[in-house]
Amino acid sequence: MTAEQTTPIVPRSHRSLREAWVALAGLSAVFLFEMLDNSILNVALPTIGRDLNASTTALQWVTGSYAVVFGGLMLVFGAIADRFGRRRIMLVGLVLLGVASLATAFVTSPEQLIAVRATMGVAAAMTTPGSMALAFRLFEEDGLRVRAITVISTVGLVGLAIGPTVGGLVLAIAPWQVLLLVNVPIALLAIVCIRFGVSADDAAELHREPTDVAGAVLGTVTIVFALVTPTLFVDDGPGSWIPWAATAATVAAATLFVLRERSARHPLLDLKLVARPLVSSGLAFKAAAGLATAGLGYLVTLQLQLDWGWPPALAAIGMLPQVIVLIASGPFVNPFVQRVGLERAAWLSAAAVVLGLAVYAVLGGLGYAWVAVSLVLVAAGMRVVGVVAGVNVLRGLPENRTTIGAALVDTASEVATAVGIAVIGTVLAALFSGDIASSGWSAQQTAEFRESVTIAGLALTVAAGALVGWGMLRSRRAAGAGAGAAG
Repeated sequence: MTAEQTTPIVPRSHRSLREAWVALAGLSAVFLFEMLDNSILNVALPTIGRDLNASTTALQWVTGSYAVVFGGLMLVFGAIADRFGRRRIMLVGLVLLGVASLATAFVTSPEQLIAVRATMGVAAAMTTPGSMALAFRLFEEDGLRVRAITVISTVGLVGLAIGPTVGGLVLAIAPWQVLLLVNVPIALLAIVCIRFGVSADDAAELHREPTDVAGAVLGTVTIVFALVTPTLFVDDGPGSWIPWAATAATVAAATLFVLRERSARHPLLDLKLVARPLVSSGLAFKAAAGLATAGLGYLVTLQLQLDWGWPPALAAIGMLPQVIVLIASGPFVNPFVQRVGLERAAWLSAAAVVLGLAVYAVLGGLGYAWVAVSLVLVAAGMRVVGVVAGVNVLRGLPENRTTIGAALVDTASEVATAVGIAVIGTVLAALFSGDIASSGWSAQQTAEFRESVTIAGLALTVAAGALVGWGMLRSRRAAGAGAGAAG
């Protein structure tokens, strides 16, 4: 039997979701890992701190190391996957995920756990962008692509929603290491399903241009600084020189990266492709949604527990409108997109997210009903924009650049989320006197907090609204170009 005979024959393009169910199961498992991982671990941080004698800073890096490595390496691995094979890089990343998760059983210090989490961040950077790129290439029809990515994202959102509850139940009967060991069967499922459900990489769909090492280094440094700098503003405050120095380093690295990519013969990221109307509009919508979603989630959490005095369990129930909409609205995404079209669906859903944040900033202090309305609007918009913005970006790119396109989408969301939290933290640091986590606020502190919520919410609304407006202009240009080509 030859090697060719032992290789499973998988259709390169499917005519229905049912036909591609094995591949979709594997790609859904990849996205489940990304969504479940941080949400299920956060509830265990106090237990981890006691078990490993970890400091507050060490606990921050248990989650922060994963996020920074994940966000910083997505572009690099997206480019590598487009050169050397999307499925190949995905499978290597899944093996790394399984090995790193198994290593959790042998962790005895905070430093070891941080190293494990950083390694898992590398695995996530190798696998997550590929999940969207591979789902996109499973089908040739845009409607099926939207439905496939909706299925994958629904599985991930379920993991995000149930993560804290499952984590709490597991901690009641098992050690915290089990929460990371659960990644092992998820990785095995994904490996098997992708190995037998996704066709092998076709050399004709890849590109063999030399790797832009300098661009990869500068791009990674830029994104890492962009993710770390907002945290420094929150931790050290705007009065410290450290976050400002990090901001200057971010700007310098970004400038050098752009100059490198414009002059390189074979750039890591072709900026002409990013400037395409469909690509730039999709990234703008995704960034606007990330900005608004992060802002709302952070502000509502602070308001419910610190301003209104709700206990954590009641505050979690207060977030249920968002969770319910995120999970239950999946079947409605494709009919909505078919009715209004991909371009309009993208800007309408992004606008809904911004509108939800605006409602909260202006009316959220009047009572929980307005908070619930804002949560529903943001969740409904996020549910759609999370699918269609990514599809539009991939539609606007050549077939041999789809993985780095998916990495761009995820990076835009990660950076926007960090910026949103930083804006809130900076406003609170500037206006709120005293320790915000202390109990028994004075009337002045309560007034300062509510003023901070309004200012930060409106500032993020304006920024996110500007991104949506710019994205709409780019989207219309793409529609005009398409009409001109059709004519």
